[in-house]
Amino acid sequence: MKSKIYVLIMAMFLVSCGDDFTNLSPISQRNVDNFYTNANDFVLAINATYGGFQANGTYNQSYWVMFEMRSDNTDQGPDVTGLANEFAVVNVFTENALNQFVGDAYRDSYVVITRANIILDKIDAITMDNALKNRIKGEALFLRSLAYYHLAIAFDKVPLILSEVTDINAAVVQSNATEIMTRLATDLTQAVEFLPQTSTGVNLGRATKGAANALLAKVYLTLGQRSQAEAALRAIVNSGQYRLVDNYANLWGVANENNAESIFEIQYRAGGFGTGSPFTNYFSPNGNLQNGLGNARNRPTEDMWLAYEEGDLRRNISMANSYVNPATGLTVDAYWILKFRSEPFTNNDSDLNWPVFRYADVLLMLAEALGEGTEAYGLINQVRARAGLGPIDASTPGTFAEKLLQERRVELAFENHRWADLKRFGVAASVMQSKGYSPKMLFPIPQREIDVSPGMQQNEEHR
Repeated sequence: MKSKIYVLIMAMFLVSCGDDFTNLSPISQRNVDNFYTNANDFVLAINATYGGFQANGTYNQSYWVMFEMRSDNTDQGPDVTGLANEFAVVNVFTENALNQFVGDAYRDSYVVITRANIILDKIDAITMDNALKNRIKGEALFLRSLAYYHLAIAFDKVPLILSEVTDINAAVVQSNATEIMTRLATDLTQAVEFLPQTSTGVNLGRATKGAANALLAKVYLTLGQRSQAEAALRAIVNSGQYRLVDNYANLWGVANENNAESIFEIQYRAGGFGTGSPFTNYFSPNGNLQNGLGNARNRPTEDMWLAYEEGDLRRNISMANSYVNPATGLTVDAYWILKFRSEPFTNNDSDLNWPVFRYADVLLMLAEALGEGTEAYGLINQVRARAGLGPIDASTPGTFAEKLLQERRVELAFENHRWADLKRFGVAASVMQSKGYSPKMLFPIPQREIDVSPGMQQNEEHR
């Protein structure tokens, strides 16, 4: 029954999960007994797995709430009443196990994992083109790993489920983040072998070797395995597939999607299909949009504004400190995100993609893997030069880790890296305490999971 339910969910979701790789026909009358029988079924199934990252519990909402708003980069905005309180408590570390965004993240991440597991369990039994089979397997391994990476950073101890669940009474065993990341390293290494170097044409936006290596490097850095991370990152650099775009402004907006710096993006398509992105509406101030409503969520903090050095070209491209209310013509002082500016088709329906990995992140991760030295500073300075800033070196004030973390903050602002970075660098508690918070390192396991899973243990900070 559980399998049948997921297929029904998938049947409803199998519309465009990207700009080009779309479903060919509706499958509303199929079920688990006559699906997964040919190559086209598995293409549809992997498309639905990508589609899981367009859910409210993943990139549409929960991930930026839990990985940006949790940090010193953003807050929930001036409204802390009603539904806005669900945002506010995440920002100030007082959320409980009933929090909507935390619950959505847990549930929807496991939807992705479940879809990937079914594909991986069933695909080897099907006769189909071997190259296509391997590509789909690589995509499923990558997408499952991406979901588990977020769960491990957010919750630490969650069930590591690697095959289709057919018994709803099966025992639930929690694995810790180290165990999960170790498994992800194995899966992503295999994904690198299966995936193509590039994805173009109708497949533009699908996972590639570069995407799998970028996530693999992030996993290795989280595990403290710097030499393994270096190898994965050098594979990306040496592939010649990516480069920094010349102008930081040319990374953003619908016209710049899937650019030369992009390694992996969550693909969206506007037009009333249910696959448009909501970020422009969420992040724009009230009264600031021609089409739809601005919700003024994920608002940059003053500390974020002040984090940029004098002359850093990225600040006024990434964020603003005022806007003109079109209804009144008056200028309103307010911080807001510019990176996700677009003209939505309708409310919460934009073509704008979400950047998951890009080449600047790779260069900064490679500097992290190498540690302080001439090559590492050279990598950081490539990123700084584009921002209009001079080079730094060992004589620049601060430790190497402080300088690198600062560069990651301003380069990757609002792209869901900050909370994981603070944790990986071991400074999440001290940084957030310096801003006046009493931080918790983990989110609570959703109460519904505790209630239905005997033996599931709540994170100690939330007991």
